[in-house]
Amino acid sequence: MKILMFGRGVIGAMYGRALERAGHQVEFYVRPGRAAAYGDAIDLDLLDARRRPWGERVAERWPVRYRESLEPDHDFDLIVLSVQHYGFAEAAAFLGPRVGGATVLVFNNLWVEPLTATEHLPADQVAWGFPGAGGGFGDDGVLRGALLPVAFFGTLDRPPTERERAVRHVFREAGFRIQENSDFRGWLSIHFVQNAGLHTQSLRLGSLSTLASGDVREAILAVRELLPLVEARGVDLRRHRIDLLPFTAPVWIAAPALAWMFGHFPPMRVVMQAHANPEELRAVCRDTLAEARRLGVEVPRLEAAEPYFTGERTI
Repeated sequence: MKILMFGRGVIGAMYGRALERAGHQVEFYVRPGRAAAYGDAIDLDLLDARRRPWGERVAERWPVRYRESLEPDHDFDLIVLSVQHYGFAEAAAFLGPRVGGATVLVFNNLWVEPLTATEHLPADQVAWGFPGAGGGFGDDGVLRGALLPVAFFGTLDRPPTERERAVRHVFREAGFRIQENSDFRGWLSIHFVQNAGLHTQSLRLGSLSTLASGDVREAILAVRELLPLVEARGVDLRRHRIDLLPFTAPVWIAAPALAWMFGHFPPMRVVMQAHANPEELRAVCRDTLAEARRLGVEVPRLEAAEPYFTGERTI
């Protein structure tokens, strides 16, 4: 399969390498002038947990191919769209008239309604997913992060199409386990507020990997306060009981377990330590709080953390 990663971001680079090593042809679309600035390779320092729970170290210089233009008559089979959530509308509008015959995998954090977010894309060519990975590019240009064994896929309350099944097959061939959810709209909303709740503490302390049990307790309680906001958006939380378990289980059990995972489980610790874009974290919190105020949902812990994501206070 011929695959285009839209942009040279963290997720695109990590999954692009995995898909290429599975036998697919992978290229990156970048803005005009960026290819020369990026150079012809990406320096990687990754923990790959697809085959071993604790991960395998990958330290290499990976040669990549870029393109700075995209015409509708291209021959890509799959376009993977994964950008910062606040940049998604611009990316989708650009890509819309250039999709051609490709399937577009929306592999992205989203807070706006999914069908609104993808209104510029051909609806019958869109597949929905979410990465199980994270990290960041350091000041030295090296991408440090971790690739988890699970990739998340779903639909908006309908069976997967042939295109969507083909995308899942590609990821399975690359060694990923697929976790499926038929209410992916609800799944995305829940994931978004989970991030917002966790970042009430990470923005205060500087990293999720430094959270002690007491900090994680506060983060869990912040997430719980945000669940009524998800319900106010029309999501049936009963359809997501398993995903919500870390935040609905007794806090005296959940807080130490999550704190240990963030600080000691190697793949998760790497994800938390290597995240290099605090603006995305702040934007998640700002957008969540704005929606809570719009819908009249009380979220006291998120409001208390507001100075950390509006720039009034620094770490």
